[in-house]
Amino acid sequence: MAENGCHLSPEEVPTLQHPPSTEPNAAEGSSSDPSGLSPSQREVLERCLHALTHAKNDSHILAALLLITRLCPAGQLDTGTLHRIFEAVGLNLPARLLVTAFRGDDSSGLPPEELISLGTALLAALSTDASMVAHPQLLSTVPLILSILENGPNWTDKQTKTLGNEAQSGSGSQTGSATDSQTTSSTSTLDEALACDCYQVLNAVCVLPQGLEQLLTRGAVLALCRAVLKKQTLSHEKGLPLLGHLLSSSIRPQAWAKHSSDLLLLLQNVSQNFCRVSDQDRLEMCSQIPPFLPPPGVESESLVLKEIVGNLWASLQPLIQGKLSQEHLGSVLVVSACLLDLYGWESTGPPKFCCLLVNRACVEVRMGLEEPPGTEISPQLQHILTACYRIMEAAMEQACSQGAVSHPAQIQTAITGLSLQQSRQVLGALEEAFSAEMYYLKQVEQTSYDDPFLFATFRSLCAWLAEETSCLKEEVIDLLPFLIGYAKSHFKGGGKGKGLADWMSKMSISNSSQDGTWSREAALRYLLPSLCHLSAEDGPRQVLLSLDTPALLVDFLSQGWASLRGQSGKTVTRDPSLETACSALLNFAITEPERVRKDPCFVALESMLSEALPVLLHKPRLLVLAANCCTLGLMIARLKSTSTDPVELGQRRFFSSVLSFLLSAVQSGQASKPARISALWEEHWEEAGELWRLSLQALGGCVRAQPWITTLIRDEGWLQNIFTLLGSSGRLPDQPSQDALEEVLCAIAKQCPVCRKDISELVKSVSCGSLQGLPQLSRILVE
Repeated sequence: MAENGCHLSPEEVPTLQHPPSTEPNAAEGSSSDPSGLSPSQREVLERCLHALTHAKNDSHILAALLLITRLCPAGQLDTGTLHRIFEAVGLNLPARLLVTAFRGDDSSGLPPEELISLGTALLAALSTDASMVAHPQLLSTVPLILSILENGPNWTDKQTKTLGNEAQSGSGSQTGSATDSQTTSSTSTLDEALACDCYQVLNAVCVLPQGLEQLLTRGAVLALCRAVLKKQTLSHEKGLPLLGHLLSSSIRPQAWAKHSSDLLLLLQNVSQNFCRVSDQDRLEMCSQIPPFLPPPGVESESLVLKEIVGNLWASLQPLIQGKLSQEHLGSVLVVSACLLDLYGWESTGPPKFCCLLVNRACVEVRMGLEEPPGTEISPQLQHILTACYRIMEAAMEQACSQGAVSHPAQIQTAITGLSLQQSRQVLGALEEAFSAEMYYLKQVEQTSYDDPFLFATFRSLCAWLAEETSCLKEEVIDLLPFLIGYAKSHFKGGGKGKGLADWMSKMSISNSSQDGTWSREAALRYLLPSLCHLSAEDGPRQVLLSLDTPALLVDFLSQGWASLRGQSGKTVTRDPSLETACSALLNFAITEPERVRKDPCFVALESMLSEALPVLLHKPRLLVLAANCCTLGLMIARLKSTSTDPVELGQRRFFSSVLSFLLSAVQSGQASKPARISALWEEHWEEAGELWRLSLQALGGCVRAQPWITTLIRDEGWLQNIFTLLGSSGRLPDQPSQDALEEVLCAIAKQCPVCRKDISELVKSVSCGSLQGLPQLSRILVE
C-alpha cells in the first residue's frame, strides 16, 4: 500500500456512494445470523472478507469493502465481522483516505469528496465497536472530522497540512483542532450522509471513559460551536445536542475557560432563537438553554451575557405567568434556576414577577414532596424540585442578607418595591416548602443515604436553617436525629456514594453554583451554621448532646486542622466552616460546663487547640480561626479546678501563645489618644473583635481557676506591655473592649498580690497610663 496517500485506479473502483441497505431474500427463509443475512448471503460475505484479507493493493481493498457494504450496511455488521475487517484493513486506510483528500493529492484518481465519503463511512462503521473507537489512530482523525463538519468542502491549505500530518502520524497526540486556523465561509452544502457518519464517530468517542477530554483537547467544542453558527449540515440536529452534552459535563469549566468568546456567540444565537419563537415553541425549547449557559462567575462582567440573561428573563415571564403543564413548568423553573445562579435577582424582572416565581417553585416542592411514604420520585421530578430548591435558596439568601428572616420586610433587600403583604406571602410560601422538605426527610431510611436527590434536599433545608431556626422549631428538633446522622454518615464514610457529579450534570447544577461546595463530604459543612443557632437554645441543645454532636464537631475541627497545618504562605486558605464549628463548640463550652468537664472529646479538643494556636500565630490569613481557637481553649480551661500537679508543657505553651495573641490586637495611639486596633487585626475586627473581648474575660476566669497563670503573665512582661500600649490615656478605642480588659486586669490584681503591686507601679510611671478609664481596677489597687 502507499505510505503517504491512497493511490487508486479509478477503473478498478466502482462509484463511491453510501449504498442502500440490501434486505435478505424472503424466499431464502429466516436466519439466526447476527447481521440478518441468509446462508447464501453469508457465503458471499465470507468470500468478500477473504478477498479483503488477501488484497494486494488499495484498489482491491476498496472494491471488497464496497461489496461488503452493499451486501450488509456497516451499521448492521456484527462485532466479529467488524473485527475481521479491522484486522484486514486497519484504521490506517480510512485515515489515509482523509489525508489524501485534505492534501488535494490528484494521484489517487478520485475526487476528494469521494475519498472523504468512503473514509468517514469506514470510520463510522469501525466506531460502532468500543475497542476500535478507542484506538489512537481513530482518535487522530477527530480533528479532520471536526474540520469537515465546521467548514464543509472548504478546507484551506494551512488546515490541510496541520490536520493531515496529525492523522497520518496516528500517534493520538492531543493537539488542537484545525478550527483554530483561519476559516472560510461555506459555499456549498455538506452531504448529509457524510455529516451523519462524522457525527457517528464523534458520538462514539464521546462515550469513551476519557471521551469528553479527548474531544475537548482535539478542539471539538470550538469546531462544533462554529459549525452551528455557520449553519452547516446537521449542525442543529446533531451538532447542537452533542455540544450541549459536552457543555453539561465535567469539561464545562475548561471549555468556557478556553473558548468563552465563541461560546458566548453560540449562547447569543441559541437565546435569540428562543426569544423569537412563539410561547408554545418556547416551552419546547426551554431544555436547550441550560447547557449553553456559562458556569457562575465566568464572564460575569460581560455586558453581552447580562443582555442575554435579561432577554431570556423577558421571554420567560409570560410562560411563568401562564397556565402550564407540570412538564412545561418544570423546564421553565430549571431555566430560571440556572439564570438565578448567574446574576441572582438582578435582572429577573418586577417584584410581582419575582414573587410569583418563588411561589410557583414553593408550590411545586410541596406537591412533589408531600406524598405518602414510599412514593418514588421520578428523575424528571427530581430535576424540577432541585431547580426549585435553588430558587428558594436564592430567595432565602437575599431575604436574610440584612436581617433576620422573621422580619417580613427583609425580603425587600432582594426585590425592591415589594409591599409588606407580598413579603409576608413570599416568606409564608418558603416556610411551607421547607416544611415539606422536613416531611420528606423524616421518611428517609438510612439505606437511601447515598441518594443524590436526598443530598440536594438536605442541602436546601440547611440553607433555610442557616438563617432561620425559630420557625417550625418543633419540627426542626424532631428532625435533628436525621440531620446529625446523615451528616455524620457522610463525614465518617468519606468517598461513599459515587455519581454525585454525574447526577448534578443531569440536574443542570453547576458545581460552582451558590457556594461551590457540592460534595458529599460537605454535608456537615452545610449543617454547621444551624448547629450554631441550635446549640445556643436549651431545648435543641439537649437533643444535640444526646446525639453526641460535640464529638462530631471535634472530629471535624481536628480533620480541618490536620489539613491546614501543612499549609504556609500564600497556600494558606481560610476555611469558614472551621470557624463555625468553633462557634458551636463555644456554645457548649459556655452553657454545659459539666458536660465539658466529663466528655472525653473536650480533652481531645483542648489538646488540639494547644497544638494549633501557637502555629496559627504565624498564619495571619487565619487570624479569625486563631481568635476562635483562643477563645474556645480559654473557655474550656476556665472550667478546670485548681491543681497542685506540675503544669504540662503544652498547656504552658498555649497560654503563652494566648498572651502574645491578645497583645497583638492593640497598638499605641498618638499622643494622649486611646490605643488603636493594630493593622493586623483591623481588617478582621468585625468578626474577631467580640472573640478578643470574650478571650480576655475567659482569661480572667482562668487566672482565678489556675493561679500559676499569673506567674506566666509576670514572666512574659504582659502587664507592662499592655499598659505601654494603652499609653497616657489608659484607654482602648471602644468601651466594650475597655470593660473586657479591665475585667482581666482586676482578676489578675485580686489573684496575685505581686501583680497588683506591679500594676500600681506601672500606673505611676510617666510612660504608662492612668486609671481614669479603669475605675474598678483603681478601687482594687487602693484596698
